[in-house]
Amino acid sequence: QVQLVESGGGSVQAGGSLRLSCAASGYTLSSSCMGWFRQAPGKEREFVSSIDTAGAIMYADPVKGRFTVSQDNAKNILYLQMSSLKPEDSAMYYCAAARGWTYCLRSLSRYGKWGQGTQVTVSS
Repeated sequence: QVQLVESGGGSVQAGGSLRLSCAASGYTLSSSCMGWFRQAPGKEREFVSSIDTAGAIMYADPVKGRFTVSQDNAKNILYLQMSSLKPEDSAMYYCAAARGWTYCLRSLSRYGKWGQGTQVTVSS
């Protein structure tokens, strides 16, 4: 059974940092595109970042230069290092796997397996 489990969320002040982790079981993260998304209350889920099997990375414009996605294939964990956090970064953050796809798109429909999410709250 494939499971993605996010962790690392929490409450920080603006300007702070957090590192999110997404641990996979029953699935090899490096075998497909992996993505991070977020959803704030009352808003649609939105793309944050992705990494494909060749290591190509994409970021949403609002997080460019502040967030870094990486993957530890030995541990089978996907990370999202978030720095210079802003209140508008507050959201539930989800990792997702685009199983069967080696390259990534920003569209949610590409991703068929999702974790349960981890909450990030940034106070001003």
